[in-house]
Amino acid sequence: MPATSQQQVGSRGRCAALLLPLLLLSVAPRPGNATINIPSKYKIKDLKSPPVITAQPESVTTFSADDITLTCEATGNPPPTFRWMKDDVEFDPSKDPELSVSRDSGTFSLTAKDGPIHQYQGRYNCYASNVLGTALSKEARIVTENTPTLQKEKKVSKKVEDGESVVLPCNPPNSTVAPVIHWMDKKLRHIQQNERVIQGRDGNLYFSHVTVADSREDYTCNTQFPSARIIVLKEPIKLTVVPSNSVVRNRRPQMMRPTGSRSSYLVLSGQNLDLECIVQGLPSPNIQWIRKDGVMSESRTSKDSYDRVLRFKNISESDSGEYQCTATNLQGIITHTYSVTVEAAPYWTKVPKSQLYAPGETVKLECMADGIPSPGVTWSINGNLLTYIDPDPRRRVKHGVLTLKNVELSDTAVYQCKAVNKHSSILINAYVYVIELPPQILTEDGLMYSVAEGQMIELACETFGSPLPNVTWEGETWGALVANPRKSQLLDGSLQISNASLNDSGQYTCTVSNSKITITITAELDVLNKTVIVKPPRALRIQRGKPATLTCEYQLDSRQDTPQVQWRKNRQKLTESSDSDKYIIDESTLIIPDVKEEDEGIYTCEVITTLDIAEASGSITIVDRPDPPTQIQMTEPKDRSVTLSWTPGDDHNSPVLEYLIEFEETEYERKEWEELSRVSGNNQRTTLSLKPFLSYRFRVIAINDIGKSDPSMYTDVFSTPAAPPDSNPEGVSSDSIDPGTLSITWKEMDRRSFNGPGFEYKVMWRKVLGSGPSWHIKSIKSPPLIVTDVGNFSAFDIKVQAVNEMGKGPEPKSTIGYSGEDYPLEAPLNVAVSLINSTAIKVVWAPINRETVRGRLQGYKIYLMHYGPESRHLRRERVREGKPSNISFEMTDSNEEKKVLEDLQPYSHYALSVSVINNKGEGPQSDPFTFHTPEGVPGPPSSLLLDSPSETEMTLHWTPPTQPNGVLKGYILQYQQVVKEDGPMQVEKISDQAVSHFSLKLDPHSRYRFYLRGYTSQGEGLPIIREGATTLDGVPPSNISLSTGETSVNLTWVSKERQRNVGFFIHYLKKDGKGTWKHSERVNSSQSFYTLQGLQSGSEYRLKIDFKNKTLWEDEIQTAGAKVMEVHTGFVTESWFIGLISALVLLLLVLLILCFIKRSKGGKYSVKEKEEGQIDSEARPMNNEGFGEYRSLESDNEEKRTASQPSLCEDSKLCTDDTLDDYANSNSVQTEVIMDESLASQSSGVRDVPDPGTQESSPLNPATAISHHGLPNSAALLD
Repeated sequence: MPATSQQQVGSRGRCAALLLPLLLLSVAPRPGNATINIPSKYKIKDLKSPPVITAQPESVTTFSADDITLTCEATGNPPPTFRWMKDDVEFDPSKDPELSVSRDSGTFSLTAKDGPIHQYQGRYNCYASNVLGTALSKEARIVTENTPTLQKEKKVSKKVEDGESVVLPCNPPNSTVAPVIHWMDKKLRHIQQNERVIQGRDGNLYFSHVTVADSREDYTCNTQFPSARIIVLKEPIKLTVVPSNSVVRNRRPQMMRPTGSRSSYLVLSGQNLDLECIVQGLPSPNIQWIRKDGVMSESRTSKDSYDRVLRFKNISESDSGEYQCTATNLQGIITHTYSVTVEAAPYWTKVPKSQLYAPGETVKLECMADGIPSPGVTWSINGNLLTYIDPDPRRRVKHGVLTLKNVELSDTAVYQCKAVNKHSSILINAYVYVIELPPQILTEDGLMYSVAEGQMIELACETFGSPLPNVTWEGETWGALVANPRKSQLLDGSLQISNASLNDSGQYTCTVSNSKITITITAELDVLNKTVIVKPPRALRIQRGKPATLTCEYQLDSRQDTPQVQWRKNRQKLTESSDSDKYIIDESTLIIPDVKEEDEGIYTCEVITTLDIAEASGSITIVDRPDPPTQIQMTEPKDRSVTLSWTPGDDHNSPVLEYLIEFEETEYERKEWEELSRVSGNNQRTTLSLKPFLSYRFRVIAINDIGKSDPSMYTDVFSTPAAPPDSNPEGVSSDSIDPGTLSITWKEMDRRSFNGPGFEYKVMWRKVLGSGPSWHIKSIKSPPLIVTDVGNFSAFDIKVQAVNEMGKGPEPKSTIGYSGEDYPLEAPLNVAVSLINSTAIKVVWAPINRETVRGRLQGYKIYLMHYGPESRHLRRERVREGKPSNISFEMTDSNEEKKVLEDLQPYSHYALSVSVINNKGEGPQSDPFTFHTPEGVPGPPSSLLLDSPSETEMTLHWTPPTQPNGVLKGYILQYQQVVKEDGPMQVEKISDQAVSHFSLKLDPHSRYRFYLRGYTSQGEGLPIIREGATTLDGVPPSNISLSTGETSVNLTWVSKERQRNVGFFIHYLKKDGKGTWKHSERVNSSQSFYTLQGLQSGSEYRLKIDFKNKTLWEDEIQTAGAKVMEVHTGFVTESWFIGLISALVLLLLVLLILCFIKRSKGGKYSVKEKEEGQIDSEARPMNNEGFGEYRSLESDNEEKRTASQPSLCEDSKLCTDDTLDDYANSNSVQTEVIMDESLASQSSGVRDVPDPGTQESSPLNPATAISHHGLPNSAALLD
């Protein structure tokens, strides 16, 4: 049944009171038991249950060293008691001290011992009883045997001649347990068996015939008894094979086992049977098995031991019959017939059903068994045969059926049915439990069922009670269950709906009632649209190595989950493997990237949902080019034909459409294969038409939808005899070019049409007039033939005939040809022109004398020369110099002596002449004929531009017409308003042809269309047309879109139509209360875009546009990014303080320089002091080296100047050695640089804020010194 979806959505209508858990649980059926199944969901208190045997005793064959256990376990409420019967006599295992009995069951066991155990051999039955009855186990047998032992044996030694047959006996110990026998040597290696050496089922080793290599003295039969866990080793047998004194003679087959010609076998159904056919003979015979009276089962039979054994596995009654083994060799044949009889132990064909009954109901227990021979059936109640029980009129047994009417509570019991034949017996317990139980619905209430359209669904309503509850179903629309073939109620109370339709959706109610209680549950059924494959896989025909794609498009109900798409090939599942690219499965698409031969088959797409399955199939057929035809044969040879036949090759699943027959000329220098014929693919022979005097060989190519096959093998050479030509050349004509010559040409014939050796063309010609019936004849190998001195353009009869050494071709037909033409001698006379209008004329002339044409008249050529407008000076010069501005010509037919020429320019000067044309070329032109075209209307003005100087004024600017076609008098200006319906036309006439502009006063709110045209004395010309409107005064934009960045804002707007471009400024103000309004550069309204830059990130701004002292637009923005924090400065950054500090530093620096110069140059210092000062100066760090460099730059003049002057600082403490050293080693210079940089930093608006917690208040604190990019401080000072 298709899968359905079930879900609990609620609970209602249950029994009001829930009882205690049921004490009796259902018991799984066991062999020999037909139990009463009480659902686990059924809730009732303290329900008793009859005994049910759950573990049966098993028959066992045991040796003295084995443990014995007979198992008997049962369930029931109250718990059952156990007793045993042995050979139909009461047996109490608890009274035997050698036996141990289980406390909770009837199981007893015997532990292995050395003493005798034969007293335990017999037939055992176990009885399990409680207040509801007694259950009986099946019969179990204990068979006891002594442990097999090795009997004393004489050593066996056999001596035979080469080629004789031998049997080595095994004689295993007697036992009811079949031993496992192995023939081995003294090293425990198996004796190799083959068709010649076979071990029989009796354990003996049979030699069909012996060889000298079979000689050995350690043939040992090892007998293993697995159940006794012992191996009996027999005495080794010595076999000596002596070579025969005479030649070993072959012997016909003879039966070794079984003997004779017939044997019979009796076997029980279900057992295994081996039929042996061990034969002797030289050479070793071959064995064949047959069933003489029917067909041998292939599933249940197999052959073993080199066909010497026919083995039946799980033999069936249908295998009864006669089988025959046939042994054959070169010397003869022998057969043996096996009569196999298959009988059967009893087996059940119908077993009684255990169930609950209400008082007053009728019990009917059906028990039927079969077997060979047919078994007898007996009934017992609680283990007692009915024959030993008092008869009851309510009870009757007939044909194995026990009927008990009007049951009572006391009829509760366990009934046994037993079937017995000569092979064995079987027994089954049936439970009759008479009780009253209240009905209950065991299925949950409010279940939701889903099913796909067209599927089957079962709505469960499981009930239980005694008597069986009565179940009824109702639907929302159809009430109680009516006769609907799609809806039926099952025995278990379920409602089955087959072929579900969308109308079946809804709520269903299941009701169970009796005289005391009514219980209902509801179920919801949702019928979904069935899954449909809308585009199934196609039947693909594809070549090996190419990719194949199969698609499977489906449609399913939207309420269903995504389905699983399963692909199958020939019903076998396909999976996408990660380590192989054999198949690629992409949702509903199957791709085979590289199709191979094994990919051919039927491919099925299964769309599997939780509710239904849709499937569709396609196929892949491997196709390819056909194989080449084979066995090409030529038959029925004739002078001009031969019959070709062939055998088709494999068409590779694509039928052959046609065969292509190709040929090759073997005697031709360029050997290449050419198509000769094509025949239908249904044909395998064809007659080929051939040409004379050729040597052919043929090959055949098969063609199908995929392509052409490889060519077949070519045939032997086939040559046709020579013959006269079959045809004459085609295309005979005269293409004479030179005057006075006749050139006769034709299309050369294919060499395959020569038909023989010595091929040439016979050319014949004569004049049409005046030459009589005689022909001029000349034979040549190829065209053309040139004949001279024949006059200009004379008519000739010409023909060409093909000839070879075998004869002439058919009589040719003649055709007319002409000799070569010459240029015409004269021009046409009496050329005249008549005017039709200002742009058209008619030209006429006299017919030409045909003799002066000197060829075939093709027509006349009219030359038309244009010299420009009538009034232009350039025209007069061109006429005088013979240089027209334009030359054109017109062609006429040979019978035309007049022509109308159109599209001339009015008011222009022309000349024309006429010449004659033939095939040779053009003759002389006639004398030029001059004429003038009259004045016409002008063309449109060359240009027209609109200009609007104000909102109400429009000025039109134009240029004169390129083609005035006469004397331009002036212009006509027309204009009208352009609305849904055009307004009235207004006209302005401009009588001065020199005017090139004109102004109009117009409505600023309207659009106009203007028509401007020139006019001559002949009328108005074509207009030039323009549309436009006046331009309005412009204003800056007000519909502006903003896009902000960190330091800029983008402004975009749409320029208004008809407005003049106007310039404006964008004003902006930072909203911190400290700044002033700033403005951008000048912006034009036509730009439509502007980027305002130079803003600070994270700041708010006001933007506006003013025009004519009025604010047209205003907005506020905030730039992106982090806000720049402002630095709050103290008095240190004030300008007065910086100036004061700079003056002090400069003063100190001047004093320091003067003192240093005085000390280093002398003055009041001694030489020693000078030297010490110099040494001290040289030992100073880099900061002091700058002073040394400064001194050196001053040269000796500085020394003289300072030496003659008194010291400026000799009384000052600043000039002491200590003071100089302090200043030399201090950072005062650095401090000065810091102050300078501070000033520079302040002027640029960027500076660092010192940490007030680490910096002292003095600006000269050395701790505030900073590095100057790694440069010496002296360099900073010099700069």
